[in-house]
This record gives sequence, structure tokens and C-alpha cells, in this order.
Amino acid sequence: MAEIIAYVLIPVLYLAALAAYLPVAPVIAALRGLALVMQLLTGHIRLLAGVLYRRTPEFQALPPYRPQDEDVKAYRNYFFGPGFRDLRQLLILERRSYVRTVGDSFRAVTTRQFTAPTRTRAITVPYGLTLYAGLCLGALLAVPPLGLLFGLHALVLLALTGGARLVAGTLRALDRSVLLMKRLRTGMLCPHCFERVPYPAYDCPSPTCRRRHADIRPGTYGLFRRRCECGQRMPTLLMLMSRDARLQAYCVYAHCGKPMNTDAGHMPEVILPLIGGQAAGKTQLMAAMLLSLENAAADGGPAITLADEESNSNYQVLREVLHIRGHTRATQKALPRAHSFVLGSGRAERLVHLFDTAGERFVDRDETDALRYAREARTFVFVLDPMAVKAFWTSLAPGQGAPLDRTLASTVDPEEVFGRSVQAVAAMGAPLADSRLAVAISKTDLLAGHGLAPDRPDDSDSARTWLRESLGLRSLVEAMEQEFREVRFFCTASVVDDHARVDASVGRFVAWCLRD
Repeated sequence: MAEIIAYVLIPVLYLAALAAYLPVAPVIAALRGLALVMQLLTGHIRLLAGVLYRRTPEFQALPPYRPQDEDVKAYRNYFFGPGFRDLRQLLILERRSYVRTVGDSFRAVTTRQFTAPTRTRAITVPYGLTLYAGLCLGALLAVPPLGLLFGLHALVLLALTGGARLVAGTLRALDRSVLLMKRLRTGMLCPHCFERVPYPAYDCPSPTCRRRHADIRPGTYGLFRRRCECGQRMPTLLMLMSRDARLQAYCVYAHCGKPMNTDAGHMPEVILPLIGGQAAGKTQLMAAMLLSLENAAADGGPAITLADEESNSNYQVLREVLHIRGHTRATQKALPRAHSFVLGSGRAERLVHLFDTAGERFVDRDETDALRYAREARTFVFVLDPMAVKAFWTSLAPGQGAPLDRTLASTVDPEEVFGRSVQAVAAMGAPLADSRLAVAISKTDLLAGHGLAPDRPDDSDSARTWLRESLGLRSLVEAMEQEFREVRFFCTASVVDDHARVDASVGRFVAWCLRD
């Protein structure tokens, strides 16, 4: 009887239990599959947060990012490379997580229901097969939502990347338009090498960082702000730099790399070269021009601010020389550094560069070739020393010329200086036919003291006639008027009175030179 029960009744009961279990098995399998899907989706969210936010080592599937240009010292904008790198990392980590999660689930079922069950295998095996089926179903059903999430991620990333590039392009175009409005079409002038710098380099504003950034404009390394490797943020547009927060600009050319004016790029630039022979009075005239502008500002005229420390220190020396009515030392033959100042305020601000060049450079063609700043000028100043003209001395009556100190005269003939300098400037590509020339007849204070100055020193036509008729410079005047669009003649006296006021002739001369 016991054998009948063991061999007949138990199998029948077992089969009956299996038959009762079969309708429930699909529900169990479905629930297990749904649990696996939820587990995989939850894992995806965890990976997403880890890759995009936490960024701890367990969420780094790729080696640390290294920019192609090792000279770049800033972090890349997320939408210019790192975003797609994170998408790759997420794909790699998700694939690993998917395989690991599904594999661990199958191994757990195998262990608990087949190899080391806690109950009889007659019960665990059918249940294990049901769980297998659920896991297979869940593994298949998890692929479409995961793929959909990746697709949405990629689409959003593509849209944001396109938007970021569009914003960067728009900001660059806007910045370019602002530069064009400021008449900086070819860039800003370096006061040392005289090259046009399309966009200066800037040092990191952090006082403890010495990294220099070559191109901070919106793009790969930032839209509105760039983040230096030290963590300091810096603006990417000149228009975002307030006057109190302007960064120090540097020339980008390898042969120079020297500091530029802090105001470079923030306002239009005016380049005013002073051309003349040795000891013609260029340096003293330049000092008188600056002092005249300073006096005008004190009287309510346009404000003037020296643009850099070097310009300020040089001007203070020249200012003292004018006050004591001394003579400036000869300009060094080395390439000049611009004397720069900001004139005006608000929208009327202009960055003016005055170039005082050693007179020797204007009589040696090899030397004039180095004066590249002249090709960017549209107004030129020719300093003409009447005492350098031989006809001036030969026309003097014997008793009239003695009081004049002949050692104060320039040793170079003005016609020679003008001819060679104009040839050099024209060879550099400067459009002289569209430029203006201010002829500054220097040392007229000495001439006026001996009754030798033009009858009407404040009139251009009178000064022109005096040069043509009294000094015999007819050919020089005709050459000036042939080469330049507009020529004006000024009698200038680079002297100050007891109240530190510059002679009025300099004020008229400066006003014409800086006229827009």
C-alpha cells in the first residue's frame, strides 16, 4: 500500500500541483521580467547621474580627456566634445551594467533554484524555469526603453550642441561687428612690434596663476565665460569686460608677446606718426601735444588718460622738460614704442598712438622698412625744421642771423626726409592718396623772436606761401600735395608759459590731427 502511494499518488498530486501552477507561472515570469526591466532602468539612471554629475572613478570608462592642442590651458565647453565623450562613457558603462545585471540575475536563480536550493528541487526547478523565462523576457523588454533613453539623450545633446555652436557663432559675429564699428577691421595695433593683432592673448585674472590664453573668444572653451585650468573664470568677449575688470592684453605673435594697452579692442584706435629729421623737434612737439590735451581737458574739453605706465612715465619726464623750457634728448634709434592715451569718454573714446621715431630712421631706407606702424595711419605729421633749410640761413641779413643758435637746427634736409619716408610708407601699402598730412613748422617761437616767422602764423595758406617763397621749398610743398589727399600747414611752438599753458598754435594743430 505504501508503495502504491509512493509511486502513484505522489506523482499524481505533483502533476496536479504543476497543473495548478501553470496558469500562475506567466504572471510570475512577467513580474520577474518587469522587476529586471525596472532594475536595468534604475541602473541606467544611476549611471547617468554618475557620469554627468558625480564623475567619480567608477563612472569613468574612458581615459581623462586631453585636448588636441596641448597649449590650451582651459576646460572645454561641455557641448564641444565632453558631452559626446560622456555619451560614449554612458554607452560603455550601460553595456557592462546590462551584461552584469542580467548575468547576476541568472546566476542567482541558478544557485537558489538549481545548484543549491533551500527546498526540494521538485518545487525549485519549475519555479526556477519560470524565473528563467521571466529574466529572458525582461532582458529583451529592457532593450527598447534603454535604446529610447539613449536616443533621447543623443538627440538632446545634438540639439544643445547645435544651439551652443550657434550661440558661439552669433557671439563671434557680434563681437566682430563691434570691432568693425570701432574701425578695428584688421585687429588692434601692438605698440611694440606694430603688427595688427586679430585678437590679443590674455593672462588668467587669478593673481596666483600665470597661464596665458591665446584666443578667449566664444567657442570650444566657453561661450560667455572660459574656465582656466586653475578654476578661475574669465570673460570671452571684450564687451563683457567692464572698465574695472579689463584683462591685460598681450601680442599673440611669437617674435613679440609683449603687453598691449589694456584698452585695446574696447575703442577705436588712431595712429599718428611723427615724421621728421634728427633734432627737428618731434619729441618736444609730442610732449606739447599731450600737455595741450591735458590743458584742454582741465578747461572742460575731452578727457585724456595715459593708456599705460610706460607712456605715463615718459610723458611726466617730457612734461618737466617743457616746464623748465629745456631741450629733450635725442630719440633713441631703437624701434619706438607708442605713446598711447585714451581721449574722450563714453562712446567718443579713442585710443591714440603717437609714434616718435628717431630721425636717423628717415634717411636710411633699411631703417624705414621697420616702421610698420605707418601703414595703418591715415593722418601723418611731418615736422619741418625751417632752420634745417640752407635757404633759411642764406636769406638772413648779416645782423639778423647772429642771435639764432645754429646748433639747435636739424642736420637733415627736410626734402630728403620727406622723399625717403613717403617712399617707405607707400611701399608698405599705406593709402597715402586717402590720407591727410599735417605739416608742423617747428621752432617758430625762435623765429618769431627775431621777426623771421610767417606774417600770419595761424593761417595754413600763409605758412604754405612762406615755405614756398621764403624758404624755396616749392617742390617739397607740391610733392606733399600730390602724395596726400589733404595737406594743412601749421606754425607750432612747443613751449609753455609761466602758468604751464601750451602755446595756442599747438592746440589748433592737435585739434586738426585728431579730427575724425
